[in-house]
Amino acid sequence: MSVDLRLPDLGEGIESADVLSVLVSVGQAVDAGDSVIEIESEKATLEVPTDAAGTVTGIHVKSGDTIAVGQPVLTLEPDGAESPAAPAASEAQVDEAPGPTADGAPDGAEAAPQRATLEPTTASAGPEVHVAPPFADADADADGRPVAAAPSVRTFAREIGVDVRQVEGSGPGGRISMDDVKAHARRRPSAPASDVAPPLPDFAQWGPIERVRLSRLRRTLADNLSRSWTTIPHVTLFQEADVTDVEALRAEYKERAKARGAKLTITAFILPAVAASLKAHPELNASLDLAAGEIVRKGYYHLGVAADTERGLLVPVVRDVGTKGVIEIAAELTDIAERARAGKLTLDEMQGATFTISNLGGLGTGFFTPIVNPPEVGILGVGRAVPRSTLHDDAMQTRLMLPLSLSFDHRALDGADGARFLSSIVDALQRPTMLAMEP
Repeated sequence: MSVDLRLPDLGEGIESADVLSVLVSVGQAVDAGDSVIEIESEKATLEVPTDAAGTVTGIHVKSGDTIAVGQPVLTLEPDGAESPAAPAASEAQVDEAPGPTADGAPDGAEAAPQRATLEPTTASAGPEVHVAPPFADADADADGRPVAAAPSVRTFAREIGVDVRQVEGSGPGGRISMDDVKAHARRRPSAPASDVAPPLPDFAQWGPIERVRLSRLRRTLADNLSRSWTTIPHVTLFQEADVTDVEALRAEYKERAKARGAKLTITAFILPAVAASLKAHPELNASLDLAAGEIVRKGYYHLGVAADTERGLLVPVVRDVGTKGVIEIAAELTDIAERARAGKLTLDEMQGATFTISNLGGLGTGFFTPIVNPPEVGILGVGRAVPRSTLHDDAMQTRLMLPLSLSFDHRALDGADGARFLSSIVDALQRPTMLAMEP
């Protein structure tokens, strides 16, 4: 009895994905857990395995296709079945059910194909990186009731920047159609001319050009970052931290960390300093709920760490930072960095951050202005530490100075709140031994 494998629910309101590659062929035997396709969603790139074992008898997608959740991906003949591998079926053949016979059984078959599920397990580009969808709760209204709109309508609304919850449906029972979304968009106030991108000139008239299609992840990042920049009033504060003592500790313990498979970097010291400061300043470990008129303060400290990979920016999350030692954090950072480059991070590992750290020091950057990643209200930018002559203990000394840039949502906190928070991080980094004694 053949088994149809379908694209599973990817979570986070994701309704479709682009097929990057098909990893199996017709006639190939697969085991449960083997990856069969690679897809790219708004959040990440995923290798999707099957939970059934058997022989591939049909492949219903190809590279470049956009497929929806629940759509057939391939057909398996389970282990133990005698049917030979069949040629790839067309999408029309997969979606068309056989007609019933007089006795109610499908014509030409003993039983309809069963369904199996695919489980997404890895991610390599995304998101979401720790990037929130444009309207994370767009499937429900203020009372938690599902919005009466087809997935395609909700997707279209998000793409043109319309909150589908605000659209009045004209269909039966208030169901929202594509035309309703368009009509709602037309009724919105027109954007200022300065906000409308002018048409591009024909660059080819001046020389050779190349057009590279934006990946789904890059398009999502562009939309979300534009929305963050235009809707969140950003304030960025700058301060330097003397990390001379941190560097001395790092040099002293790097071999001990290496023995545990960890690369001890300054980031491993920054994370507990940030967690301690978040605990002292809960207004930064929060989210702003404008609809409810509330600030949501979180009692846990999960820090997103932006990572640069070949496929784009990823923001894996280190959880419960305040309960872990520096070497333990270093081991976790080493692990997630390696798996990020190899495309082995799970979606769950890139969700749930309360605050984000973006370290561009390895690329030689100093101060910069990071963009807040909603629904968080703050992000810390870390530059390259450089030796510089400065006054220390009433004498001019050469000290290692680390540039820090804090961007925050001015709607959620005042400038003085941000200044106190940034100063507390600086103080913690300048007393690393005390920080280790006070987890």
